[in-house]
Amino acid sequence: MAQSDRPLRVLIATDTYPPDVNGAGYFTHRLAEGLARRGHRVHVACPSERGEPYVTVNGAVTEHRMRSAPIPFQPSMRAAVPLGLGGHIARIVQRMDPDVVHAQSHFPLSRSALRKGRAAGIPVVLTNHFMPDNLYAHARVPAPMRELAGTLAWKDMVRVASEADYVTTPTPRAARLLREQGFARTVEDISCGIDLERFHPRGGDRAAARRRFGLPDRDTIVFVGRLDEEKRIGDTIRALAGIVPERDAQLALAGVGQREKELRALAVELGVADRVFFLGFVPDEDLPLVYAAGDAFAIAGVAELQSIATLEAMSTGLPVVAADAMALPHLLEEGRNGFLFPPGDVERLADRLLTVLGPEKDRRAMGEASREIALRHDHHRSLERFEETYKRLRGAPPVPLWVERAVAARPVAV
Repeated sequence: MAQSDRPLRVLIATDTYPPDVNGAGYFTHRLAEGLARRGHRVHVACPSERGEPYVTVNGAVTEHRMRSAPIPFQPSMRAAVPLGLGGHIARIVQRMDPDVVHAQSHFPLSRSALRKGRAAGIPVVLTNHFMPDNLYAHARVPAPMRELAGTLAWKDMVRVASEADYVTTPTPRAARLLREQGFARTVEDISCGIDLERFHPRGGDRAAARRRFGLPDRDTIVFVGRLDEEKRIGDTIRALAGIVPERDAQLALAGVGQREKELRALAVELGVADRVFFLGFVPDEDLPLVYAAGDAFAIAGVAELQSIATLEAMSTGLPVVAADAMALPHLLEEGRNGFLFPPGDVERLADRLLTVLGPEKDRRAMGEASREIALRHDHHRSLERFEETYKRLRGAPPVPLWVERAVAARPVAV
């Protein structure tokens, strides 16, 4: 069998993986499973969800669960314990002899895998899912210190990314952001992708889906994601309170997070507690039903490098109202599949929600446009692009870091 035809051996390193609930964890899980289904040998190094280390075979993917400890202020997530981590990963690299190491962040576990791969002469790909905004609330960074903390965090991220052989991000906006932070080399945008077969229009299931989640039969706005500060869900609740006098509407929130208690109190304060439904954690297999229960999807967050949940909603055929921030504008064609609004502008958000909840004919047309746009993000194509990247790097010796840094530092002629 020719080298180019041989199945790949891929070691994926990630600091978050199911049962963690977040976009990066879900993407990494789909990547690993998708590659394995395509015939490749896939191992994943990730934190143990129960503390002690162990190895398990989950379907066709081998998971190396590293010793972990709870993350401060985040009881639902754990991080790999640094002590002994490097040696553990080095042994995995030696035994597996992967064609490529794919690190999913610059955090400790991924960083260790990146460096152990480089030390063994194995090409390393790094995908950046990082935004400082997603860490401020989790790490309890005081507002006056956030600018400095963000600057330092970006410098650390760029330094680690510069050690990889190839860097990808989910969207063109995310790639541009990385370059703006000082990363001087090529960044390729490869969509996280969406499973178009799981997430598809199912208007006939709407009534059953609403019964499944205990939702009254009225216009329903949905949101799927963490109930945390950077998601700005309070803006959506305030917008709901603004449209209720004109529209019999409700909001369904699928997810858990630090802000749930405050959001419940806000709903009571605004007099819409009977119209805001907290669905809690919804298992992955039931997520399509959440979107099926909705008439529109709203996202007010300002730190989305792609937003898999928005793609899922679009693939299901929902019109979208989204903050005009980060990567969200890349998913919307204004007036065609939904609308953007200035971040924090609750009145504009309410106005846009009233528009998408308007005549059924218009709502259906926007939903069809959402599905059409989502087709561009077929996860099969994303898998193919990662395969192409791995194969291009396979067998090519990593460029010494001193050469990369010299090239990056070379003045560009204008």
